[in-house]
Amino acid sequence: MIAFLLIGLLALLLFLRQPLLVILMAAAAFVHIVWGKGQLDYIIEDMWVGLDKELILSIPLFILCGNVMTRGSIAQRLINLLAALTRPLPGGMAVACVLACSVFAAISGSSIVTMLAIGAVMYPAMRQAGYDNKFSLGAIMSGGTLGIIIPPSIPMIIYGLVTETSITDLFAAGFGPGILLTIVLSAYAIWFNRKRPSEAFSLEEFSVAFRRGIWAVLMPVIMLGGIYTGWFTATEAAAVALAYAMVVEIFVHRELKLVDFYHVVLEASKLGGSLFPVLAVALSLNIILIEHRIPQGMVVIMQGYIDSPWMFMLLVNVLLLIVGCLMTTGEAILVLAPLLAPVAAAYGYDKVLFGLIMILNLEIGYLTPPVGLNLIVAMSAFKQPFGLLCRAAIPFIILMLGCLIVVVWQPWIAMWFVTGKF
Repeated sequence: MIAFLLIGLLALLLFLRQPLLVILMAAAAFVHIVWGKGQLDYIIEDMWVGLDKELILSIPLFILCGNVMTRGSIAQRLINLLAALTRPLPGGMAVACVLACSVFAAISGSSIVTMLAIGAVMYPAMRQAGYDNKFSLGAIMSGGTLGIIIPPSIPMIIYGLVTETSITDLFAAGFGPGILLTIVLSAYAIWFNRKRPSEAFSLEEFSVAFRRGIWAVLMPVIMLGGIYTGWFTATEAAAVALAYAMVVEIFVHRELKLVDFYHVVLEASKLGGSLFPVLAVALSLNIILIEHRIPQGMVVIMQGYIDSPWMFMLLVNVLLLIVGCLMTTGEAILVLAPLLAPVAAAYGYDKVLFGLIMILNLEIGYLTPPVGLNLIVAMSAFKQPFGLLCRAAIPFIILMLGCLIVVVWQPWIAMWFVTGKF
């Protein structure tokens, strides 16, 4: 019963639109007072313990790497290469947009960085080529969401931290759903633009684009290849990606000056400054929840009311879709993952699989009002009305919901890359 009082407190504070830091601090204080010894200074001690993890270093490194590439020319060179490759397809530029988002997602780990880096180039190009405005906006916004599914992914790292799940396994599980989403969005782009005339493939254009973009293409190969061959950890991969991006942009492409790096670090510091206090409190709350076996208590209570794993998964998906409309992905993971992951495990769902399902649900939240971050950022970046952006996202939300249902129905799509089994 007290566990549900905690959930009620969280719901009340969310309804009152309190900042996430306040919500988590209140929850941690509630747990310490009710289950602990009432010594609130333990919260500070647990914050230090929670942050004392090497993996946390990967988050600012990936953010910094994404900012370096956004200011440089890696995104532009990827787009040129993929546009030359997809030229013969109906709506080839739209397909190139989706593919560029998926490749850039394998570098940046962020939805917003992916959308801005690709959208800044592709939106004016697609409009100039005569593509429908709503379709162009929807393709760019939905393509940007691939940034949190295709590894490396910052939300996956956060989920792994708060649920003590293998980051390498989470990254591996992201490939299947990421490929599925890329294929579905690309197929829709071809179907929607099926009446547009295609262009002949130009080997010369492709060769030039390939030579100019080879350094950008090699980046995800080196980074992800290093992780899965065991050469380096996720944190080391982030450091390698940052070093590689800086060398390529400064010395090879010569699109970024050393003086620009100051502004890149400043932007990353602002984002990290808002994220890490919240992460510290969330990890502190997670420690005290585990210590007092609160998730296990919730498992016992829920199993008394819900017998079927499918019914549990249906209710969780509905909950996460609603939460995705009201909270950002990071906030939702920090609040809900420590509570829901143990319950899901009790119903037979692997923590890696549940993490992917959770992130797929919250990925759709990037396109749903009122807190859809891709909608809000696109409104500012592309100077379009919020209502128009919401309508542009509708067909892509339906496609993504379909992909979510397929992954829940056929979990091997995600888990095959982890277990090697269907």
